[in-house]
Amino acid sequence: MRVIAGEARGARLKAPEGLRTRPMADKIKESLFSVLMALGIEPERVLDLYAGSGAVGIEALSRSAGWADFVEGRADACAVIRDNLQHTKFAERAAVHQTKVESFLGRRPAVPYDFVIMDPPYADPEIIPLLERLGRSALVAPGTVVVIGHSPRVNLPPALPPLQQLRQRCHGDSCFAIYEVAAAPVETTVEAVSVPVETPVAEGEGRA
Repeated sequence: MRVIAGEARGARLKAPEGLRTRPMADKIKESLFSVLMALGIEPERVLDLYAGSGAVGIEALSRSAGWADFVEGRADACAVIRDNLQHTKFAERAAVHQTKVESFLGRRPAVPYDFVIMDPPYADPEIIPLLERLGRSALVAPGTVVVIGHSPRVNLPPALPPLQQLRQRCHGDSCFAIYEVAAAPVETTVEAVSVPVETPVAEGEGRA
């Protein structure tokens, strides 16, 4: 596993031991960032949920993102993320949070993120409810791009208001979908205009 492009191009990254985390494969990561580039999306403030090795957030930092927060529940995985950040020299532009994603979704950052990556366990039955909760959270704002890694056996809808799907790609047994937080619809109000009503003139009467 390595950094594909940017400042840390070619740097090898560690992965947590065991099967409880499933780092995004290099070919999937490369495909994801190619699609983002084609869409003109350049992450600046990044949130990496279910971070695992931190590979996706580190890829964003290598490609000029200014800051990344990594959220991971396992202590050993958090240690790997910190090691990878030190190795790529991005430790000063990142923070690692050892906590459950469900808890982090309740936070209210001073500034929302413009790019969020979620790569939850493939068998997670809460994948769609979590995506919906993220879309309604204070972590995002209109224009935020949300990427979710998923199994091809998981059918993600084209819209989970306020999230609107932009792209979806599958490579073998790995897929990712790209959503954008849509702006709230603008309410238009019609100003009431007072129109004078003429009183009908009774037959035989004249106008003054």
